[in-house]
Amino acid sequence: MTGATPLSPDDPRLAELAAQWRSAYIHIPFCASVCPYCDFAVVAGQDELTDRYVTALISEIEMHPDWETLDAVFLGGGTPSRLSPALLQKVIDALRNKFGLSSDAEVSMEVNPEDWDAAYAEDIAAGGITRASFGAQSFDDDILERLGRNHRAHHITSAVEAARQQGLSVSLDLMFGEPSESIESWARSVGSALDLGVAHLSMYALTVEKGTELSRLVLDGAEAPDEDDQADKYELAFEAVQAAGLVRYEVSNAASPGHVCRYNMSVWAQGDYVSFGLGAHGHIGGVRRRNVRRLDRYLTEVEADRRPTAGEDRIKEWAAELERLMLGLRRAAGVHMGVGGRTFVEASESAPFFEREIIEIQDGRLVVLQPLLTDSVIREILGLVDAGQIESGDC
Repeated sequence: MTGATPLSPDDPRLAELAAQWRSAYIHIPFCASVCPYCDFAVVAGQDELTDRYVTALISEIEMHPDWETLDAVFLGGGTPSRLSPALLQKVIDALRNKFGLSSDAEVSMEVNPEDWDAAYAEDIAAGGITRASFGAQSFDDDILERLGRNHRAHHITSAVEAARQQGLSVSLDLMFGEPSESIESWARSVGSALDLGVAHLSMYALTVEKGTELSRLVLDGAEAPDEDDQADKYELAFEAVQAAGLVRYEVSNAASPGHVCRYNMSVWAQGDYVSFGLGAHGHIGGVRRRNVRRLDRYLTEVEADRRPTAGEDRIKEWAAELERLMLGLRRAAGVHMGVGGRTFVEASESAPFFEREIIEIQDGRLVVLQPLLTDSVIREILGLVDAGQIESGDC
């Protein structure tokens, strides 16, 4: 990314460089079905609206004020692979025409493995996609069924091979902690992912989000994910990842050099990014804006030549500092101390974290050494804010 030899994914220089990248997020809400754990802005069974939605997306892009050349584009969902390559290329072309794409821009899309075959991969690559992120979740067919997924393990293998034949950078998402999943099943899924030789791996714990089908099932008595089980599976996974040569660069993400997700890195560095589509969130110059989450309203607003904005928030100085710490501490490279970091380090509440080697200071950066405890560190910092030890006037 920065020369002939890519920086290691956990290199602090890369973490700082990411703040300079300019990115765009595109939300594609269409799904074949809604997964029981999903709380995103998605719709199922409305594929007849894809053409109309893409037309609206392009109009929304064209309405945006002129901005900077894009270094990264991320098409998320929902399921972008519900759209034809021709429709996706229209969206990418609209971004290129409006903002321009840098010569080495990363253009990434989320993919369901069952949507992907050799012909689709060829057309996608020809249309400008450079990176495919497959929602694999598991290589255990029983677990996939329990997660409400429509693909099976063989779809993942064939999809990765088709993407690799087109020269795409390949990432897999895995999900651990479904209550019936054994540690042996999880280990096999991690091993199968690594055996495919992917350049990037994201691994997330199954969580129960309010308002989802899964939350209703748990309220009705279904077994919830177990935190201790998930912790064991996390540690197993990242030990295997490290042994395979991938480098963890964020709590849940590992990659080989040159294959970090640029869009995510930019967001974690508080970089600026535009966003388009249903429920999409953007951030430019300390102002965070969000789009409406109802599809009918989104289409109505854009078709009336109005930006589909649900709200905007200017991030105050102290809130920006707090966000910088919360995002930056999730990275393996950590975050520059700053006012908030220094306040935390000087507070007596930080002492146990240093004594237990959960955190340390490396070249002026606050770094979490035990990623499973990142949220504990962040909660302690939030406690300092609540106690008035980090004030808006401090930043």
